[in-house]
Amino acid sequence: MNRIKEVLVIQGKSQVWLAEKLGKSTTSITAICNNKSQPHLKDLKRIAEILDVDIRELLVSTK
Repeated sequence: MNRIKEVLVIQGKSQVWLAEKLGKSTTSITAICNNKSQPHLKDLKRIAEILDVDIRELLVSTK
């Protein structure tokens, strides 16, 4: 599972919520969560801030 998607599930938050917080379209967040595209580094940093996690948690599986 995509780490961003996994963190959203763990925190009980939706992709729509993340899209609104990030100022991106739901379609772009869905593509990122489904590994169809990669976020820009600045967006990845902002996602980590929004989700209150270390950016490394979004890059490396903890399992």
